[in-house]
Amino acid sequence: MFNFGCNKKNNTENTQSVSMTASEILGNPNYLAISYGGYRETSREIQPTIEELKEDLKILSAMGVKVLRTYNVQPKLPHASNVLKAISELKIEDPNFEMYVMLGAWIDCLNAWTDKVPNHNIESPQNEGEIKRAVALAKQYPEIVKIIAVGNEAMVKWAASYFVQPNVILKWVNHLQSLKQKGELPKDLWITSSDDFSSWGGGDPLYHTEDLNKLIKAVDYISMHTYPYHNTHYNPAFWKNPNHLKNLSDKEKIDASMLRALNFAKNQYKGVVNYMKSIGVNKPVHIGETGWATISNGLYGPDGSRATDEYKQGLYYKYIRDWTNKEEIACFYFEAFDEQWKDANNSKGSENHFGLINLKSEAKYPLWEMVDNHVFKGLTRNGKQITKTFNGDKEQMMKTVLVPNTDYPR
Repeated sequence: MFNFGCNKKNNTENTQSVSMTASEILGNPNYLAISYGGYRETSREIQPTIEELKEDLKILSAMGVKVLRTYNVQPKLPHASNVLKAISELKIEDPNFEMYVMLGAWIDCLNAWTDKVPNHNIESPQNEGEIKRAVALAKQYPEIVKIIAVGNEAMVKWAASYFVQPNVILKWVNHLQSLKQKGELPKDLWITSSDDFSSWGGGDPLYHTEDLNKLIKAVDYISMHTYPYHNTHYNPAFWKNPNHLKNLSDKEKIDASMLRALNFAKNQYKGVVNYMKSIGVNKPVHIGETGWATISNGLYGPDGSRATDEYKQGLYYKYIRDWTNKEEIACFYFEAFDEQWKDANNSKGSENHFGLINLKSEAKYPLWEMVDNHVFKGLTRNGKQITKTFNGDKEQMMKTVLVPNTDYPR
């Protein structure tokens, strides 16, 4: 059910001799995209080794993924630079191995992540170094780094610990574009910022500012995030089954709810496109993040919106891939593997469980058919073969699936 075939846009063979650009990769269904963190432990202080990263890269390549998204290039977190090194080594070992990277540069406001009050109108002095490191890696690995993203959800106002105003992102986007013009960066390297749909003008008019308009004109494409999963709590109107569906079976109600979740994401995407066009701009809009968690003991779990389980993740993954592939929209699905550092003190926190493969090297429901089709044959993660969650017993899995809930107190 969840194994996706792809039609090539062109007849170009995937070999080492081919030099693909961002414009050729993004939106090409033969180049599936994914958000990737290879962290296995409860702290990012324990970095995955090059060999562990290679394990992951081979697994993702087998899935048809050829574009990864990373998030920062901070000195104490060499994950992104190690990913680039691992890809480079794999390309030497196998001339046909192909993997590209959307390299993230983390952007903060002054006093972010400190005991001081964040000043959202002034940027952190660390931003300059972050951009310099991203530039250095793009120069070192021009055949791999095809996109630089300035900031991750760095403009959306609910990112209260660190968000900045659009003029900060604009400053660094313009800086990178100027380096391209000077020939210091490849001309076909695309520059963007990856942020919530509302930050790109697709929602609250509060974000409709002149600096945002300038930013939209400055980037090579818009990278927007959409999370119906989170909105099952914060904006749950779409999650409620209308009265004319009240006689459906529980499974039919769940299926209908997940179609509405897809339409919710589509509407947020359309909102960004419509705003962009309203200011006289017409350029690509791609999805920098969207995903669905499989475990939650919080707002999205049994006592909350009941959004969380592998069946719903499987439907969402299928629906979002089918839609974006058909429309030639790149979708950096969040995420490849579970990462337990995200909510280290709460093992069942939803942030730890967005991966398509868990920390036991088990493929979740969206990938079961790939396991059946021996896609992962000969590949291991942490010395373990890729098997199926629930031992592949769908009946057992369905016992964990709950009908969506919109009536609990918020």
